[in-house]
Amino acid sequence: MHTFNIAPIADEALHAALLHQINQKTKPLGALGRLETLALQIGLVQQAEHPALRQPGMLVFAADHGVVEEGVSPYPQAVTSQMVLNFLNGGAAINVFARQHGFSLSVVDSGVNAIFEPHPQLIDAKIAMGTANFLHQPAMTDDQCAQAIQRGAQIARNVISQGCNVLALGEMGIGNTSSASCMMSLLCGLPLHQCVGRGTGLNDAGLQRKLSVLTTALQTHHVDAQNPLQVLTTFGGFEVAMMVGALLAAAEARTLLLIDGFIATSALLVAAKLYPSVMDYCVFAHCSDESGHSAMLSHLKAQPLLHLSLRLGEGTGAVLAYPLLQSSLAFLNEMASFESAGVSQSSAST
Repeated sequence: MHTFNIAPIADEALHAALLHQINQKTKPLGALGRLETLALQIGLVQQAEHPALRQPGMLVFAADHGVVEEGVSPYPQAVTSQMVLNFLNGGAAINVFARQHGFSLSVVDSGVNAIFEPHPQLIDAKIAMGTANFLHQPAMTDDQCAQAIQRGAQIARNVISQGCNVLALGEMGIGNTSSASCMMSLLCGLPLHQCVGRGTGLNDAGLQRKLSVLTTALQTHHVDAQNPLQVLTTFGGFEVAMMVGALLAAAEARTLLLIDGFIATSALLVAAKLYPSVMDYCVFAHCSDESGHSAMLSHLKAQPLLHLSLRLGEGTGAVLAYPLLQSSLAFLNEMASFESAGVSQSSAST
């Protein structure tokens, strides 16, 4: 695998300067709560006392999963390609929210089991027509995994080279909660039943079926839980592997990352096991309703900004959190200081 050079964002002098600036605003100390820590983080990521968000980008990675043939999803595999067409036609939730919040949007065919006509918003990075069924064999080969990570990294670099300094990642792939659940169980050291949820809406019988299939799959493969690339190769999806590459390349380029839901966070689990410094660049948008997501966030010691009971994926939660980032920089860059407003600090803190 290509190696990444991801620098920690720690900078004592800049940290002190940003904190002084935040604390001198006309408000009691800490009164803007998470907005203050967000402003501090973004300033450190951008190495700037007056950071700015430019050309926010959304990449939606789509791929199919061989394990779907085991009945782990209530939806047929064809829905993946149908939803890709919906994205390209501008009709999905992520299209609506991306338009609302000024995000560029590209859809990446990472490995969908369909052939698409060329489209200005479609990036053809297909590795194969979906992964293998990991109940019987690893989802992908070592070469396919490395190739997916490399392609994801290059796609992120291309978006960043056009002026984007805040990147959100979304996904579409029927069956990908099964991948994420297996990866989570191994990488977080949690029993599978704490990691498996209803995905796109399984009933009780379907949930038991999914749990049974995934339990057998975990028992079939003797995977080293300390080897995140082996975990990804055995149970991941092409879209998840590309997201790993995109996360690492974006952090290497000191780009702020907006982390979406269960699947996107499973990609970050792999990325963070490989390069812990990637966490410095991440803003966790929300905690989804997929049952394993809150435990996954706890494992990463991550605090999500929103709790909206979302479970759609596509990157929707990431884009919905973006206005909070804008507000954090608006107060940092535009709010008066005690000195400039002629307000005494003692009166503001009573």
